[in-house]
Amino acid sequence: MPRSLDEWIGKTPDASVPPRVRDRIFTRYNGRCQCGCNREIRPGEPWDTEDTIAIINGGERRESNLKPWLSEHHPKKTAADVAEKSRVYRKRARHRGIKLRKGPPMRGGRHDVLKRKMDGTVVVRATGEPVRRRA
Repeated sequence: MPRSLDEWIGKTPDASVPPRVRDRIFTRYNGRCQCGCNREIRPGEPWDTEDTIAIINGGERRESNLKPWLSEHHPKKTAADVAEKSRVYRKRARHRGIKLRKGPPMRGGRHDVLKRKMDGTVVVRATGEPVRRRA
């Protein structure tokens, strides 16, 4: 059976979903949360339309990419989407030979600001000046 209404597509990635589209999404999934719990969304209970494929991971703001989620489950999905984006970015960078810095340099390593000499004194690597300890 062909669809009688055209699919809603947002003009921008952060476009808010109109109430008529929220109602169609709610009806399509029989008013059940799609986070995995499949719990019925009760009247007056807060719920959001969540992107199946997140915008940051290449999804589009369109009706076919939206599902109803209880608002309490929304932060977990957002955190998972950001983690996936980060993992994909790291893998892509590694594949292309781009070295990513993972954090501050190892204390005492060659990229650290301070250097310990063989006699045990600590100096500033760039200038060679000794470091004075604070009292």
